[in-house]
Amino acid sequence: MTLLAVGINYNTAPVAVRERLAFPTEILDNTLKNLWNLREISEAAILSTCNRTEFYCQADSDDQTSLVNWIADTKQIKPAEFAPYLYSYKDSQSIRHMFRVACGLDSMILGEPQILGQMKTAYHAASQAGTLGRNLSKLFQHTFSAAKKVRTDTAIGSSPVSVAFAAVQLAQQIFDKLSEQTALLIGAGETIELTARHLHQHGIGRIIIANRTYDKAHALAMQFNGYAIALSELPIHLAEADIVVSSTASQLPILGKGRVESAIKIRKHKPMFMVDLAVPRDIEAEVAQLRDVYLYTVDDLQNTVNQNMDSRRRAAEQAEEIIDTQVEHFLAWLRSQGAQETIRDYRTQAQLTRDEALQKALLQLNGGAAAEEVLQRLAHTLTNKLIHTPCAQLREAGANERHDLIAASREIFKLR
Repeated sequence: MTLLAVGINYNTAPVAVRERLAFPTEILDNTLKNLWNLREISEAAILSTCNRTEFYCQADSDDQTSLVNWIADTKQIKPAEFAPYLYSYKDSQSIRHMFRVACGLDSMILGEPQILGQMKTAYHAASQAGTLGRNLSKLFQHTFSAAKKVRTDTAIGSSPVSVAFAAVQLAQQIFDKLSEQTALLIGAGETIELTARHLHQHGIGRIIIANRTYDKAHALAMQFNGYAIALSELPIHLAEADIVVSSTASQLPILGKGRVESAIKIRKHKPMFMVDLAVPRDIEAEVAQLRDVYLYTVDDLQNTVNQNMDSRRRAAEQAEEIIDTQVEHFLAWLRSQGAQETIRDYRTQAQLTRDEALQKALLQLNGGAAAEEVLQRLAHTLTNKLIHTPCAQLREAGANERHDLIAASREIFKLR
């Protein structure tokens, strides 16, 4: 049997290909069962995110033909349209790949934590679908343990590596309690959405989203229990904001020194933290001259992000060492499974011998034989029966000059 990891990701395939091979959560159960029904597949799981789709399987061999054909049939796409973008790993490489994915070492943003949750979702989906067996189930559990160890023992995820997250972290340093602050976010694009998400997760008291198109602002605000305004209403609400983050595509500044100065007066000089993530800038540079205003640009935060990325790269080197060890641990477990059937059969044989000898001893006791005599006979009989076959095999090994078998027997029975 072979452990396989086959897939595509943001490095190997454009989004046009990735979206065609995506598997939404609502169809995952039936999809997994169909994959598991392939004659060559005994265990299966599917990880599907916006950046990757991966198939984890225990298969009869490392031949991927049936899997590729199954993907083509399931997605109604010709193999030639996606096969060139596939990568594949087997056995120890598959194990290492799963560990690296779960730890965020294979992610677009190094060390990002979301992938571990997505990996757990893939595990639960396969578990509910009944497509996991002993080996793949154990591999997932070991994957989660490895990821936890990497998170605990390294700084892989401790430093923010997006300007949005860096802005929120800086806000936390300036304000003791975000729960008592109001954030005004200008724009409705990806950066503002990410900023809103981070602020919401860190317990911001109130979010106001301003955008040139009110409907976009409203749709975004609804996700975070926020309040939407049109860009034209900005002067009315600016004084309410303790935190201002702006990221628009405007070619001219949206906030000038005079407007911010007026808001500061209304606020009675209560400090205002402002972050301009736009290029060209949304906030006039002269705003930084105002007292009680802390203005940061995208360049200021990018320096922090670059330093944090260096920190994550160093942590990634430590993570790779941890993964090396964890792969060996799992391979040792896999190798031990080869002996389980022999151990089980040997134990069953010994138990049958024991039960047979015990039954005879009980009959003798019921017949009135002395207990001490019965016990001595039981011990003698049981010893002879248990060592008879090994001794006979060792004699034959000696006659045939099987010194390797004799040496192995001394190790198994721990004979000095």
